[in-house]
Amino acid sequence: MRVLAIDPGFDRLGMAVLEGDASKPVVVWSDCVQPPKGDKEMRLAAVTEAVRSAIETYAPDCFALETLFFSTNKKTALGVAEARGAALSAAGKAGVRVCEYSPGTIKVAVTGNGRADKKSIAQMIPLLVSLSVKKRLDDELDAIAVGITALADRR
Repeated sequence: MRVLAIDPGFDRLGMAVLEGDASKPVVVWSDCVQPPKGDKEMRLAAVTEAVRSAIETYAPDCFALETLFFSTNKKTALGVAEARGAALSAAGKAGVRVCEYSPGTIKVAVTGNGRADKKSIAQMIPLLVSLSVKKRLDDELDAIAVGITALADRR
């Protein structure tokens, strides 16, 4: 199974393609897309294009993303919701099956603890998958965690 996983964001969009299964997940590709500063429409168009391009390049069986976590910062939550919508639109247009996971489900799949913090997740990922040596932002690692969760779920 091949999964395109994203960690949706307005400022940064973590993306990863994983394949295999939960016992031996393989990261095929990962990156962090940073839409250009400026008009909201251009930023969301960049998110849509990044997801469309990844779908075209990697032909995933599943498009996985984290469900929206409602924070106290409504402006941030709205931006993330809009980025999720742009990404979901690209997946829908391509006809890719969508799988969504709660933050707690992702934490359990990666660390075994539904209350794990970002540091714990970042420490576990290299133990679960082989990663090339490069600097990765949290958003990219979070997308890899979403992909690991999707491979473990195998709906």
